[in-house]
Amino acid sequence: METWPGQPYPLGATYDGTGTNFSLFSEVAERVQLCLFDDAGVETRVDLAEVDGFIWHGFLPAVGPGQRYAYRVHGPYDPVAGLRCNPAKLLLDPYAKAFEGPVDWNESLYGYRFGDHDARNDNDSAPHQTRCVVVNPYFDWGHDHPLRTPYSDTVIYEAHVRGLTVSHPDLPPQLRGTYAGLAHPAVIEHLQRIGVTAVELMPVHQFIDDHHLVQRGLSNYWGYNSIGFFAPHHRYAARGTRGQQVPEFKAMVRTLHEAGIEVILDVVYNHTAEGNQLGPTLSFRGIDNPAYYRLAEDRAHYADYTGTGNTLNVRHPHALQLIMDSLRYWAVEMHVDGFRFDLAAALAREFHDVDRLAAFFDLVQQDPVVSQLKLIAEPWDVGAGGYQVGNFPPLWTEWNGRYRDSMRDFWRGTPGTMGEFASRLTGSSDLYQSNGRRPHASVNFVTAHDGFTLHDLVSYERKHNEANGEDNRDGTDDNRSWNCGVEGPTDDIAILALRERQKRNLIATLLLSQGVPMLLAGDELDRTQGGNNNAYCQDNEISWVDWGRAVQVPGLTDFVARLTRLRREHPAFRRRRFFQGRPVRGTNLEDIAWLNPEGHPMTDQEWTAGHAGALTVFFNGGGIPEPDRYGRRIEDDSFLLLVNPGFQQRSFTLPGAAYGLTWVTELDTADPSSAPGDAAERMPVAAYAAGDVVALDAHSLLLLRRTE
Repeated sequence: METWPGQPYPLGATYDGTGTNFSLFSEVAERVQLCLFDDAGVETRVDLAEVDGFIWHGFLPAVGPGQRYAYRVHGPYDPVAGLRCNPAKLLLDPYAKAFEGPVDWNESLYGYRFGDHDARNDNDSAPHQTRCVVVNPYFDWGHDHPLRTPYSDTVIYEAHVRGLTVSHPDLPPQLRGTYAGLAHPAVIEHLQRIGVTAVELMPVHQFIDDHHLVQRGLSNYWGYNSIGFFAPHHRYAARGTRGQQVPEFKAMVRTLHEAGIEVILDVVYNHTAEGNQLGPTLSFRGIDNPAYYRLAEDRAHYADYTGTGNTLNVRHPHALQLIMDSLRYWAVEMHVDGFRFDLAAALAREFHDVDRLAAFFDLVQQDPVVSQLKLIAEPWDVGAGGYQVGNFPPLWTEWNGRYRDSMRDFWRGTPGTMGEFASRLTGSSDLYQSNGRRPHASVNFVTAHDGFTLHDLVSYERKHNEANGEDNRDGTDDNRSWNCGVEGPTDDIAILALRERQKRNLIATLLLSQGVPMLLAGDELDRTQGGNNNAYCQDNEISWVDWGRAVQVPGLTDFVARLTRLRREHPAFRRRRFFQGRPVRGTNLEDIAWLNPEGHPMTDQEWTAGHAGALTVFFNGGGIPEPDRYGRRIEDDSFLLLVNPGFQQRSFTLPGAAYGLTWVTELDTADPSSAPGDAAERMPVAAYAAGDVVALDAHSLLLLRRTE
């Protein structure tokens, strides 16, 4: 086959309309063969003879989109020294933009014999390995452009491409579980209805199912097992896997953008699907093991800060380049709007400790493309010192695990949690203010893919993960949940009513908190996983969104929709700067005030009381210091938030006339008909005056708006 020298960059397979340039980095390789496969699976090998700075490259004028390919790398095989080259193993291109076909976990995929881990395995893995695919990079984006929704206006919806769409009754069967299905008008209409401004998609990078899950008849449903950082996962494509998944993904992004919805990707750059020294040789391990992976001191084993067997070597310039090239590709070529970094603390490890000035953060900070996107860290890993909530650089936002824990504790009536509740409600200034960050640094959530759904959070106190096949040992035991009196399903009307109130309490608190709220897909539809808090391997009804459940609790979706509208209409609940606790902009009242149920300022003793305390929060709509985008002063209504997480009804005395003469109900979680909305939609609202006594039901929240 005719081969021209080509160029070392860009890495990967790049089609330019006349042919395809192939480029692969390997510092340890002695010879690199490009392997091309025809429709019958017949392999043709082409030597990449040109080498520049450890980049092996060549241009094939006869090769175009749809061509299947992979590599074989000849070089040293010395596992004790951390070198694992073996030309018998067909290797996937780290820069491949599409994949086709499964991995079947044959023994030939491994570098050793199953019966003897020290015996080299020279069986050809090609018949059992997936293939890379050359893609057509050209796509008509029309007038698509970055939405750049401000964090203060953002409402994130964490969703699984397949799980959200696979059982949607209004989607054509061929679109269910796909990128095209996510872009269907029925799905987009729902997202718009509940006020979503961004979907945060669980991993869509090409991933594979773990061998041990396949053996148990399960799969890696969540997708945190990446093998290709540039390719949209092929099983989520409706229109084919010979590269068609790329334009389908782009069309999804374009359609969501047209609806005003950003796309954020959950990305897994901390490890790959190759696992530890006993894992398969699929790509990075056989191309340049010490460059791509962090090796233990003995070099034969892998450093593992991720709990998956390996950790990407972000200390190596080419591993860092891989990550940055991937991020830019998804931003520039695929038009995504941001990233949520799984186990982001692992990317910050220079040697052993987490270093907020690590090279990865330096590169992101100075990158003219990536630095302008939404960057969300999962600020922990499984290594020592890996819990880093509040410690990421100012450019970043973080999943605030302390918000989740605090709000769960508060609403289940845990004593002594008022201080934590107040800090989390107001944007967690204790975590983010000292280094110049703003309230939007906190991505607030009470549920996420990892853990209970909202329904299960108020229905179970223990995990029920038996379906995972691990004897219920997997998943956390620290759920901070409350079943309201009965474990699991019940017909008790009182318990069911309490559970619905608790759901409303948690949703209302989330959407009234400063910071960026994140909803878990299906919570608004009352989705349940039957108490499974670790459904990572359940690609079935356990994990899928059941759109029919909304009929059983018809008001929950409306409740979420009306609360997002309330948040959107009132900047008092989405400030760009932290509260100061004093009068600002010439007002006579502090911008926020904390009052006890008697209507007086909270005392230190009341803050530290060893019981489930109740309190009133005053939000001063005239005390917002930041201007709008045009420099104009922001004015809003003032609000009183009365919260009673305790087990008994409490009487609240509204504060004196200085705070407001009259008030009307905007929201009462004990009365779902009072949910905020247009006047024509709402039931008659209660009106109160300064000094009135209001009885607040146990486990409930009342939001009042000042009218005079």
